[in-house]
Amino acid sequence: MTTNNEVENILKALPHRYPFLLVDRVLEQTGTTITVLKNVTINEPFFQGHFPEAPVMPGVLIVEAMAQAGGCLLFCHIGDRTDKLLYFSGIDNCRFRRPVVPGDQLILEVEVKTIKRNFAKLHGRATVDGELACEADLISAVVDRP
Repeated sequence: MTTNNEVENILKALPHRYPFLLVDRVLEQTGTTITVLKNVTINEPFFQGHFPEAPVMPGVLIVEAMAQAGGCLLFCHIGDRTDKLLYFSGIDNCRFRRPVVPGDQLILEVEVKTIKRNFAKLHGRATVDGELACEADLISAVVDRP
C-alpha cells in the first residue's frame, strides 16, 4: 500500500468493512511506520449505547483502530496477502489517557518492532490534537484464510 488517502487502498489491505472498518485515511507510511486518520463522528453505531448522554469511543475500539492501522502496514510485508489474514493475538502495556469523543480526529501511529515468522510485534499510539489518548504494544499473527 502506498502513501495514498484513497479508501480503495485501505479496502484492498484490510478485510474489515462497515461498521467495523476503523481506518479512514493513511496520512503517511514508511517501511516500518504508518500514520492513519480516524474521524470520530456522532453517527458511529457504538455511540447509541456507549454512552447515549455522554458519548465516548470504547477503548477496545481505539485499540482495534490501532491494530487495523498496523494491519495496513503489515500487509506490505506479506507476499500473497489474498490468502492470508491477520489476527490480533495480544495486547501489552495498554494505557488510556483521555476520552475520545464525537468530533475528534484520532491520529493512529503504529511502528513495527519485530517480525518473526508468522508473528509481528507493533507499538501503537493514538492521539487527539497532539494529546495522547491511548498507547499499547500489539501482537498480530499471520494465518491462512480458511
